[in-house]
Order: sequence, then structure tokens, then C-alpha cells
Amino acid sequence: MTVYDALLAETVTITGADGDQIEAYAARPLNAGPLGGVVVIHHMPGYDIQTKEIVRRFAAEGYNAICPNLYSREAPGAAPEDAAATARANGGVPDERLLGDVEGAARWLRALPNANGKVGTIGYCSGGRQAFLTAAKLDIQAAVDCYGAFVTGTPPEGFPLQVSPIGHLSKDLRCPLLGLFGNEDQYPSPEAVDELEGLLKEAGKDYEFHRYDNAGHAFFAVNRPSYRPEAANDGWARILAFYGRTLAS
Repeated sequence: MTVYDALLAETVTITGADGDQIEAYAARPLNAGPLGGVVVIHHMPGYDIQTKEIVRRFAAEGYNAICPNLYSREAPGAAPEDAAATARANGGVPDERLLGDVEGAARWLRALPNANGKVGTIGYCSGGRQAFLTAAKLDIQAAVDCYGAFVTGTPPEGFPLQVSPIGHLSKDLRCPLLGLFGNEDQYPSPEAVDELEGLLKEAGKDYEFHRYDNAGHAFFAVNRPSYRPEAANDGWARILAFYGRTLAS
């Protein structure tokens, strides 16, 4: 049987925090569904071509997906590296604004005619911490933290982002959490991951952690020396299995 596998990928405008109109990149299958949705939270380097490829990957896997450009306000229309530099100089994205932008992206997904109403988040690097935050603060059904730094642990002196640990929010998690980490990472270190796992266990939360030897930070990043295909491929399989349990109709 021939399966209709067309996708639509495009830049859209969504309503984010404080009613701001912000840019986002969306991709979705052109079928009737009903389908779950995924909000992709980009990494500190920004709203780049690699992040957009992740959005399209989720669409190819049968999810409506969207990535809000978290730097829309600081550097509208700028190249990803320039926008990231501007955001970094400003101390990063404030947590409350991030939550408003992700909530707007989730609202956009739920309004699609082929949506099933279930939405998950996924974030990489700084986005991993932010995905954890969404799991505690927003109405979502699943969250994936890919090596998010400073959920626990303390930022080093001189760190450019204004972030504070949020591990204490473990008790407030409203949905299942999947965590994927490299054992050679420094932020988060294996000890920081252990600390977070202890908090989740203590709170009795639904979580699943996987840790990879011979992998450090950004092991999913195909365009960087840190890329580790074996860990990344296993991570993708676990993400899709996790979303299959939590977001499928």
C-alpha cells in the first residue's frame, strides 16, 4: 500500500510571551492525523539550520513540530550566530519569557486541524534545561532533556548566561521526562546528573535517563566534532519510543 508522506515545512509567526509576535519554524505531515506535537527548543547557538533539520525529522516521523526563535526580539532577521551572540551578551533568555514562547508554540500546535491535543518538548544544551522547566510549569505531556546544563549544579564564575539551578522543581514535574547525557560532559557532569536523578526519585516522578560512554556535550550535533553517531542513533531511537508512548493518539 502506498503511504502518502508529503510534508509541509515553513516559517510561521506565532504569539509568544507577553503577546509578542515571534518567528518560528514549523514542519508537519500532510495527513489527517490525529497527530501529537513537538516543540523543539533550540540550543544556545541559536535557531540554525541544524535545529530546523530536527524539526523536519519529527515531521517525517509523524509529528507536527515547531521551533520558536527565542532570539526574535534581540536580533530579528540576524544570522543565527549573530543572534546567539547578542542573546548571550544580554545574559540569555529569561525563564518566564521562554515559558511564554513555548506555551505559544504548544498552543499553535494544538490548533492544527490534524492535532490530537498532546504536546511534548525537547531541548538541547541550554534548551535541555528549558525543556525540564517546561515539564514543571506548562501543560505538556512529555519532555526530553538532551544534556541540559544547570538543572542542577552551579554555573562557573564568569559564565555568560544568567541561569540558576532548577532541580528543586523536580517535585513539580507534570509529565514524564526522558534524559540523555554524555558521561564525558562537564556541564552537566555525571555528578550533576546523579543529583538530578536523586531528586526525581525522591519526588516519585516518571523519568527515564540514559547515559553514554565516550560521549560528551552536544553528541547529537552532526556538524560538530562532538558528534557521536552511536550515541545519537540510540538517543533518537529512545526519543521516538518515548514520544510513541506519551504523544501518540
